[in-house]
Amino acid sequence: MNDQTQILERATAAFLGLALGDALGATTEFMTPGEIRSKHKVHRKIIGGGWLGLKAGQVTDDTEMSLALARALVQRQGWSLPQIADNFVAWMRGKPIDIGSTVRKGLRMYMTSGCLEVPLNEWDAGNGAVMRMAPVALVTLGDSELLQQCALQQARLTHHHVLSDAACITVGKMVQTAICGCDRFELHALTRELTSQYPNFRFNKYQGQASGYVVDTLQTVFHYIFSSASFEECLIGVVNQGGDADTTGAIAGMIAGAFYGLDALPRSWLKRLDGQVRKEIEEITPRLLSLSPLARNL
Repeated sequence: MNDQTQILERATAAFLGLALGDALGATTEFMTPGEIRSKHKVHRKIIGGGWLGLKAGQVTDDTEMSLALARALVQRQGWSLPQIADNFVAWMRGKPIDIGSTVRKGLRMYMTSGCLEVPLNEWDAGNGAVMRMAPVALVTLGDSELLQQCALQQARLTHHHVLSDAACITVGKMVQTAICGCDRFELHALTRELTSQYPNFRFNKYQGQASGYVVDTLQTVFHYIFSSASFEECLIGVVNQGGDADTTGAIAGMIAGAFYGLDALPRSWLKRLDGQVRKEIEEITPRLLSLSPLARNL
């Protein structure tokens, strides 16, 4: 397998991993670990249900917003923040099954004022911008400065907080580094960069909090990425913490998918995943990579 084929497979695994984590985690969203154990023992199958009453394999706003962003990049053949914002608004107007309050507020501000950046807000430290990072990581692959610039632009359409910003950049770097075939130590080094600057994110004494607060989210994701030995084990660990399980699952899925690769994604989960979502991800991923600096330099 040549490098280009391997990069495409890992990139596809990152995007599919996001959708799988979303679909798996939606079942246990807003549950406590005790409630999950009581109802499912260990939740390990894509079965739908949850507070949203989903069909098995159905995804939520995590995957839907990521695809809306990805479509904007392909439509414009490159980065276009206005197109991303327009696609998000069209998605919101389509009455999605779920939408975060911070996202809704940011998009309404864009609709009324045309402003592409919400003001700095100490209450915007949610995980709603991080969950959309997979297509950003793919289209900027090969240029770390571009990754940082695009990560912050897309984040601040709805979330403007220093911890959200830092989380978006770190997750983007982790996805890119994993796509390029890193080892576990290189991946861990990126978390140390983050925690040295923002000690809140330290996860060596994991407390088991998996809320929508971006610090809780990343602590959960990092804990299971580095204490598990496979994509499946990582995702099962994450979503059985409950809380904001669809989003923790989506973020863990994009990093672990890129790290472990396409063959590591459970076939039973892929078969369950919404067919249209899977097809679109598989078709759009190579198109995103073709727009990346890495592709242009090959």
